[in-house]
Amino acid sequence: MPQASVSGRWMESSSSAGPASGLHLSIDKHVQYIQSLDTRKDEMEYWLTEHLRLNGLYWGLTASCLLDRPGTLPRAGVVEFVLNCFHENGGFGAAPGHDAHMLYTVSAVQILVTLDALPDLEARHPNGRLRIGQYISSLQDHDSGAFSGDEWGETDTRFLYGALNALSLLHLLHFVDTTKCINYVQACANFDGGFGTSPGAESHAGQVFTCVAALSILGRLDLVDKNKLGGWLSERQVAAGGLNGRPEKLEDVCYSWWVGSSLAMIDRLHWIDGQKLAHFILRCQDEEKGGIADRPGDVVDVFHTHFAIAGLSLVGWQAFRLKEVDATYCMPQEVVRRALAT
Repeated sequence: MPQASVSGRWMESSSSAGPASGLHLSIDKHVQYIQSLDTRKDEMEYWLTEHLRLNGLYWGLTASCLLDRPGTLPRAGVVEFVLNCFHENGGFGAAPGHDAHMLYTVSAVQILVTLDALPDLEARHPNGRLRIGQYISSLQDHDSGAFSGDEWGETDTRFLYGALNALSLLHLLHFVDTTKCINYVQACANFDGGFGTSPGAESHAGQVFTCVAALSILGRLDLVDKNKLGGWLSERQVAAGGLNGRPEKLEDVCYSWWVGSSLAMIDRLHWIDGQKLAHFILRCQDEEKGGIADRPGDVVDVFHTHFAIAGLSLVGWQAFRLKEVDATYCMPQEVVRRALAT
């Protein structure tokens, strides 16, 4: 069906302020928007965003799969592009010719796993899976447990989470010191229940996701003060229904994911109003050309489109006829189950 209404069967955990009648998820328009992204090579913006190309491919592919339109992007072309981004050191660049980096490597692994294309990797780059594992493990600081994004040494909890995400999907977690990973995440915890980019850094919803998801992958969510963190996260919802990343900031549709998934992992998603959040997300759509923006009326982009759809899947995947998203990996749950079982 081309559209799904917010007035469908709502998740029991969401508060019931009544259906947001008249608003629909414009599935066909969003599919067309995602398909159009690689046809704009005559636009300057296309080339100015080349450093995000592999990440953007992950966002577009995952959004399409969550929309239950897995054939939106051509598998052969996607796999070929990803494999062309592979480096001899085992990492992936943003596009062919770009330097390898943790974030692009994680997106590459997620894409290959989603498309069940690890055999394609091995056929093109023998021992590719192990080489990826070696590249990621080489970026861990063996004293602190933190991870760098690349050879230049910047550390951030995004990189730690990304390392664990990719390695777990590849069944290579034993390549790194997971005990030190846990200790580092704990060191990033703050008095308010949140987490920062590094020890002592301000709590931020995006970093909360990376730290909580890292602990989720390692089976140590018992270390999280769920009520304190749940309280901080639930305070991110503003009157319009959207969520912000820090106190006194504007709402942004991408925090539908960073906040919502963190609440889901600690079983506190019912602490926010899911129906108001869905209403906010739907108002951020471009119903004529497709795509979703950070806030109503702004210009759409694939980053916010992806995380908005993932957020909708969290609060009501059945109501919107979406595939269920995995709160830890930000991938279709059926894909994660398959990957972790093999």
